[in-house]
Amino acid sequence: TFCLGLPAAREVYQWGGVRVLSIADTKKMFALFDLSGSDSLAFKVDSDLFLGYCDRPGFRPAPYLARAHWVSLSFPYQASDEELCNLLRRSHQLVVARLPKRRQLGLLLDQ
Repeated sequence: TFCLGLPAAREVYQWGGVRVLSIADTKKMFALFDLSGSDSLAFKVDSDLFLGYCDRPGFRPAPYLARAHWVSLSFPYQASDEELCNLLRRSHQLVVARLPKRRQLGLLLDQ
């Protein structure tokens, strides 16, 4: 619910039931839910913080997406709801920042 409240967020189901959250009208993902049939969650983090997150309990490099600085969490998540919301918001903004300038209009949030 939180992710769908972010600007232009949309949800599709792919790869056998994985919930993929992306920016509307693009194929740019910012979060994945239910990887491997579990209640896991994956999202993009800042490249300079990636290794620090991977050292935290409960966080690990996301399968197939670690090279793009994605981390994965298994349920129960080792982060508070507030921290997860901030991390998902940041993931959304990292993806928006890589869009062409004309597509970023209205999608960037105040930090």
